[in-house]
Amino acid sequence: MKKRGSAFSEWFDNQLHHRSHDERLCDGTCLDIQVRTSRSGVTQLFIGVYRGDGIAILEEFYAGLPTETMTKALVWGTDRARAFAVTGKFPD
Repeated sequence: MKKRGSAFSEWFDNQLHHRSHDERLCDGTCLDIQVRTSRSGVTQLFIGVYRGDGIAILEEFYAGLPTETMTKALVWGTDRARAFAVTGKFPD
């Protein structure tokens, strides 16, 4: 079970439709990427990276990606989360 941090609390809104991608890496690290459209029509993204025991390594969200579709934002967020999980830093 994931132990959510404050970034997820700020992000969470169960009234908005969202899509998600969950992935577990071979070392047990769990990726949780969620994308949604805000009430004003802007694409928003949440990226969570968690240790195998559920402790958050990284949680971040983007309140506005106005030029991205939900699909593109989900792919970008997944790539970003994988890179961080493997290297401990973000891609350039």
